[in-house]
Amino acid sequence: MAGISEIEAMKSTALAADQPTMHKTTGTRQAGGGRKRIEVKDETLLPDLLSLVDSTTRGDPQSPLRWTCKSLRNLADELKAKGHQVSHVVVGKLLKSQDYSLQTNAKVLEGNQSPDRNAQFEHINASVAAALQANQPVISVDTKKKELVGSYKNAGQEWLPSGEPVKVKVHDFIDKELGRANPYGVYDIGADAAWVSVGTDHDTSAFAVQTIRRWWFNMGKQRYPEATQLVITADGGGSNGHRVRLWKLELSRLAQETGLDIEVHHFPPGTSKWNKIEHRLFSFITMNWRGRPLISHEVIVNLIASTKTRGGLTVRAELDTAQYPKGLVISDAELATVKIERNEFHGDWNYCIRSG
Repeated sequence: MAGISEIEAMKSTALAADQPTMHKTTGTRQAGGGRKRIEVKDETLLPDLLSLVDSTTRGDPQSPLRWTCKSLRNLADELKAKGHQVSHVVVGKLLKSQDYSLQTNAKVLEGNQSPDRNAQFEHINASVAAALQANQPVISVDTKKKELVGSYKNAGQEWLPSGEPVKVKVHDFIDKELGRANPYGVYDIGADAAWVSVGTDHDTSAFAVQTIRRWWFNMGKQRYPEATQLVITADGGGSNGHRVRLWKLELSRLAQETGLDIEVHHFPPGTSKWNKIEHRLFSFITMNWRGRPLISHEVIVNLIASTKTRGGLTVRAELDTAQYPKGLVISDAELATVKIERNEFHGDWNYCIRSG
């Protein structure tokens, strides 16, 4: 036993001699002990790496990565060319330590902005608030992205048995028999309810106003029996564009048919995403059918109509197979029949079409 004790004592002495940087009381490493980090041993490594990924160098034609993907391996290769001994794994760790992460492009740039952009927003807000206070209907309208009808890939995922994905076509060539679906939406801001017509022909102003007509006689009229006016907020282009003559002529016909004065407010150029229908209706429709091939118009109608939110959104949808020819020319005489009153502030964006 004495011999064993001596051997254990010798081992302890040798271990202590090999680890001079360890505390005798706690066994923890002292500050500064152990292998030094690579960015400490190579003082120019981190500055050179940050110069490669710095946003200010992206537009510099002399930057070595100006025309290539800034992957970890490409960054490591460039650093090696500068004399650094580093792997792509270490490059990734260094970037994370500097609060870098993989990011996609963000759609926030809206191009040239109208100098009256904010003033128009305030004007729309005041008009909408006044109408809602008076219990008058206020709707937000627009066309959702046109969709190919058929067994095509639809972005998103849904739960299915493992290894049993829905099979779709490899190429997105339009099916001449099925064509495209044109969903035009009417979102009732005060009721959190919507109507969507899924058109099979062209997305024209006649189709847009027909959708509003369907909403009014199937939903709006019952909810607003005492209404005297209808307030519409819309994008500035497309089938409900502020320069489109057919849009105004069709609205005039609707005003005479319903007895409602129709007050229209268009959003400034490049700001259509602020229209309520975009994030109160269309975004939820997209989430509801994500990952599902839109194999027929009926499927599209059913998926739209089944869209709901926890906040209480309800949606009605119908197929509209009517023909809406493009290229109709509205004469000056026809336009003159429209009883339109333009607002003093941007009368091109804000106007009222009288019913009588």
